[in-house]
Amino acid sequence: MRTMASVMEDPVLERHFKGHRDAVTCTDFSPNHKQLASGSVDKTLMIWNLAPKARAFRFIGHHDGITGVQFSPSGNLVATSSKDRTVRLWTPTMKGKSSIFKAHTAAVRSVAFSHDGHRLVTASDDKSVKVWSVYRQCFVYSLNQHTNWVRCARFSPDGRLVASCSDDHSVRLWDTSNKHCVNCFSGYGGPATWVEFNSSGTCIASSGTDSTLKIWDLRTNKLIQHYQVHSAAINGFSFHPSNKYLISASSDNTVKILDLLEGRLIYTLHGHKGAVTTVAFSRTGEFFSSGGVDAQVLMWRTNFDTKNYHELLQRQSRWSTSGSSPYLTDIHPKIRPRPHQRPSATQISAVTDTRSVDPTVVEMGQPVHRATSRLEDSNWDRSVHRTGKTAGNQTVSSKTDRGRREEEEEEEEEEERRKEMKPPDAPYAQQFHLESTLGLICQQLDILTQTVSVLEERLTLTEDKLKDCLQHQATILKDMRGSQGGSQGGSQEGSQRSKSLGTTVFPFHYNCG
Repeated sequence: MRTMASVMEDPVLERHFKGHRDAVTCTDFSPNHKQLASGSVDKTLMIWNLAPKARAFRFIGHHDGITGVQFSPSGNLVATSSKDRTVRLWTPTMKGKSSIFKAHTAAVRSVAFSHDGHRLVTASDDKSVKVWSVYRQCFVYSLNQHTNWVRCARFSPDGRLVASCSDDHSVRLWDTSNKHCVNCFSGYGGPATWVEFNSSGTCIASSGTDSTLKIWDLRTNKLIQHYQVHSAAINGFSFHPSNKYLISASSDNTVKILDLLEGRLIYTLHGHKGAVTTVAFSRTGEFFSSGGVDAQVLMWRTNFDTKNYHELLQRQSRWSTSGSSPYLTDIHPKIRPRPHQRPSATQISAVTDTRSVDPTVVEMGQPVHRATSRLEDSNWDRSVHRTGKTAGNQTVSSKTDRGRREEEEEEEEEEERRKEMKPPDAPYAQQFHLESTLGLICQQLDILTQTVSVLEERLTLTEDKLKDCLQHQATILKDMRGSQGGSQGGSQEGSQRSKSLGTTVFPFHYNCG
């Protein structure tokens, strides 16, 4: 049943989540919209269950700030990238499984699944973009033409292209079949911070620290829209699934909502205290999330996508705005760009959310092994201790504020939680260590296979070069023999003449003698 707020055309704050201890850097909704993932500078991944009064999970494992997060298309995995140079795959459940990729030689800035869920693409400060196999958990290939840090990389919906953006002020398109760069878009006044395909794969958008957002049509390779609606760097953006809208997050402390069909700004949201670092639409577009340096995660109900645009324009014409209006410049092929008339945008401040209650947070300990691992006994003890402490605090509060019945319900829930978190027994631990060892062996074999393939490629290149050299030398020798044959033919003719003269002269001298 839809609430009164949901039938309004304005976006509204639905829930807020508090649990991170430092700036939130990335968010993503699960495909079934039952969970919301967020990563933070505090090195933790939070999985927020969107059901009322559900527990949240804090996953501990990275040794530095998390920079990117994304659910797999099936929703059974969550990938995170980190400044600790690694990528982790998590199972967003109480089991606490995770796998680790030693991905790059510098900080990893982003991670994303392909739309079939078989591949991962990562971007790094080591100036490279790398593609990985999810199921084999191994490196596949690398894309190297950027000359500075790579901030973001994404697969196209059909998986045939990869888009990447970099501090070298460029956005590059890569063909995944031949690993070649097929296009390069430049012209930013600063580093390019984010890149994304629309849901149909016909356009890409990119943002920069120069507060601009550009959209290219990949069918014509033309810049079709150029927005400058923020007053500071744009840290990220997200396409609505319908491709009609786009939301952007900026260091000017605001979230902007753009109507891409009409090419104008329609909403400015004020909800965070400080820079907004990330935004993301849900898979259906019904909700979107935002995160900021204030360590908060906000979830908004979209609403505006359910109304006819012309009806919205009529209502907007009666709304007043304060401050300077942003502007938009359209780029038309073969026509000089001309600025739009400055449209009015609705300013919305987040109302205090009274429906959200800070959930109980269950901490999942750090896995030790490089391969897929489970919680060890020590981590289990630590989690139980923390959970027990939290439950104890809740019990004290329940004695003062709640009735005896609620207290008993909490004790039952705590007992169920302890049963769920039962530590593994010894035989299972031995089996797990065996699986971990086999996983390490498989990783080493993958490395050897990759090394052999590289050596084979180099040997093939050397053979090709040697073949070219031999052919070139054969051509030179052939030409030299041809030229020498001509000169030798002349000398042989002269010698034959001399011989003929000799046969005539010598008898003459002999007879005279």
